[in-house]
Amino acid sequence: MQTIGLIGGMSWESSAVYYRDLNLGVQERLGGLSSPKLVLSTVDFAEVTDLEDEERWQQVGDLLAAAARGVERAGADFLLLCTTTFHKVADQVEAAVDIPLIHLADVVAKACLAQGVTTVGFIGTKVAMEDGFFTDRLATHGVTAVVPATEHHEWLNTAIYEELVHGHVLDRTRRRVVAVVEELWDAGAGGVLLGCTELELLIKQADVELPVFPCTSLHVEAALDRALD
Repeated sequence: MQTIGLIGGMSWESSAVYYRDLNLGVQERLGGLSSPKLVLSTVDFAEVTDLEDEERWQQVGDLLAAAARGVERAGADFLLLCTTTFHKVADQVEAAVDIPLIHLADVVAKACLAQGVTTVGFIGTKVAMEDGFFTDRLATHGVTAVVPATEHHEWLNTAIYEELVHGHVLDRTRRRVVAVVEELWDAGAGGVLLGCTELELLIKQADVELPVFPCTSLHVEAALDRALD
């Protein structure tokens, strides 16, 4: 079994999901007392979000690259960023280490194509929806992303940062996100990407008719495939 390296803390709710699901996945695949070999480094979410707000992305990249080097020194065989938004600096992080980084967009694109979906709705933080770093990467695989109307971006960002990262899962927020998903369907999406780990706390397949592609769950499965290969 290879050792999985994780950079988390963006938010800790996200890191908890990765840790839980990696353990559950190994239990399901191997049984008995099996558990994954993990190295986890978490950063101060307040620090990275302050840098994000100030658009100091070089400093964000420096911070996460330092965490990645620590994870590599601790024995990780490959690396995951436990976040969608901060994949904006994934190239900088990947360049700082000698171990592979499993890029979330590559994993998600593969899952979409496996289900025959080439146009997908993408819901995430304001940065993730408005900056091309994630959707452009999807496009390199032949997957076109449709984001919600601009009028929804600020509200979605607030719901993520003021509710979900604190573990507050509210029915009124779920209803509004479901309405956004329906708009994406009308715009031609054949599925919807939950492009923020915390959104998976809120939206399940039973909530919407479109196929749901939960980014974190797919990332975890890809990590388990590699670790147990």
